[in-house]
Amino acid sequence: MSSAYQPLHHKYRPQRFDQLVGQEAIAATLGHALTSNRIAPAYLFSGPRGTGKTSSARILARSLNCLNSDGPTPEPCGTCELCKTIAAGTALDVIEIDAASNTGVDNIRELIERSRFAPVQARWKVYVVDECHMLSTAAFNALLKTLEEPPPQVVFVLATTDPQRVLPTILSRCQRFDFRRIPLDALNKHLSWIAEQEAIDIQPEAIHVVAQRSQGGLRDAESLLDQLSLLPPPIEAAAVWDLLGAVPEQELLELVGAMSSAEPVQLLEATRNLLDRGRDPGAVLQGLAGMLRDLVLMAAAPDRLELTSVSPQFRDQLPALAKTMGRARLLQWQAQLRGTEQQLRQSVQPRLWLEVLLLGLLAEPVAAQPITAAPPKTQPATTPPIAVTPIAAPVPAPAAAPTPTEAPTASPKPAPAASPELPTVSNPAPSPSTNLPELWQQILGSLELPSTRMLLSQQAQLVRLDPNRAVVQVAGNWMGMVQSRASLLEQAVATALGGSRQLILEASNSAMPPPITTPPITTPPIATPPPPAAAVEPPAPTQPPAATSAPAVAPELPRTQSEPIEAKPAPAPTETNPQPSPPSGLDRQARNLADFFNGQVLDVDEIN
Repeated sequence: MSSAYQPLHHKYRPQRFDQLVGQEAIAATLGHALTSNRIAPAYLFSGPRGTGKTSSARILARSLNCLNSDGPTPEPCGTCELCKTIAAGTALDVIEIDAASNTGVDNIRELIERSRFAPVQARWKVYVVDECHMLSTAAFNALLKTLEEPPPQVVFVLATTDPQRVLPTILSRCQRFDFRRIPLDALNKHLSWIAEQEAIDIQPEAIHVVAQRSQGGLRDAESLLDQLSLLPPPIEAAAVWDLLGAVPEQELLELVGAMSSAEPVQLLEATRNLLDRGRDPGAVLQGLAGMLRDLVLMAAAPDRLELTSVSPQFRDQLPALAKTMGRARLLQWQAQLRGTEQQLRQSVQPRLWLEVLLLGLLAEPVAAQPITAAPPKTQPATTPPIAVTPIAAPVPAPAAAPTPTEAPTASPKPAPAASPELPTVSNPAPSPSTNLPELWQQILGSLELPSTRMLLSQQAQLVRLDPNRAVVQVAGNWMGMVQSRASLLEQAVATALGGSRQLILEASNSAMPPPITTPPITTPPIATPPPPAAAVEPPAPTQPPAATSAPAVAPELPRTQSEPIEAKPAPAPTETNPQPSPPSGLDRQARNLADFFNGQVLDVDEIN
């Protein structure tokens, strides 16, 4: 009796193209080719496992060689001798080769030699090369010429689950058919029909779980149904979940409900209940990611319950739960769960890290609050270098000073306009930085390693961002450790913000002395130009050359409106000793900056 047993995926293998499940387009195309007698020399069947590639190759061989038909037919009889031997795999003219065990060029050369002989029994000789992507490059190259110009009445059928590994020269010589995953409704219908034929007492909810967990593979679904048929009737959905070792949907909904309450104790109890029932932590995390995906769909389209993969009896709970949690919160959790499944598998304490991970999802918004308050305090520290830039404005002014006396009066005017703008330049800076903490949290959420995320959240912050660069300020003592993880941070920036930006790391204490002020400090050593001070000796306005140099100092006195500049009546001492006199062309802030850097301040006119 044991020899008569046939697995369900063998017993219900399709025998004609119209029996293919979920591959209507491929069945129609091959059927028309057979009807019109337009047979290609080579075919390539690609697609996921269990979608009908090898079965379609055998159906094609039977359709070409059916003895009850005068020529190729899309409906082989299935009762003639050739149809039976091809279905059993014993036909002499239909050769199936496993490329995984015949990968060498010698195997392909032997195949090519045999293909030159005429068929023995059938009209067509059919070669089925299964998993052809396992062939070596030399074997593929040896097969090129035969595929392009095969012997008469010879057809090659290549089947693969990884068409990207097949050489492009092979692809160009074959008619390619891509088999898709079988839709869920078609699987449900086909499995219900098999259960009816085999008298298997199984509930519709259990059939739905079988079709859902098979992920579009008919062979996997039929094998699982065959295994479930050994259970005592009636077969319920809970038995399917237990047999698969997965987490039931009702338990996942309870876990997500505990997460939505934001109560750590309730979340810990729900997690402990799952783990105490023997659920694998990796399976819990995988099921949680799928449930969050369904909740995101419900938040986007509350009226489209059929878009989710949840069983029909639990779909009514999703819209209310998705509305309570919010789409932004669900997307944030999805981003934080990305990459954690593999990390959990590699851990020696998966149960511990699952609890820590779930608690971290609740604690993430709390950890973001101190970070949002930090950037506005540190951002104004970076604005003083911007205020120093107006100092360079008086430099082009003396170029116009040697012209008439009206030119010096025009040069001081832009200077007063620059000095009142100093506070206004620093004020707008914090306003665009208000979004930087939120962007920084998105970048931290894109990091896969929790250790890196925690390090950067405590010791770094995003201070500047533009379309080309992202500047991150790091505590000085932690710069070395952050630099070792710069590549991970750069990938997180690209994932969270999109596009590619140059990552710049700067120490927190390096932002205080801006490098912009160094050029004016290095120039003061050129204090050798006392000769130009001799041009100041004619103080009287009667002589034109003296008028060109003296007004360069006089118009700037009312510009600054400060008491130290009232030393105007003492131009004569500058004739003998020009260095002791303070530079009248610079304002008080510039001198304070120069004193801070222990530099020497020179008048622009004196340098010229």
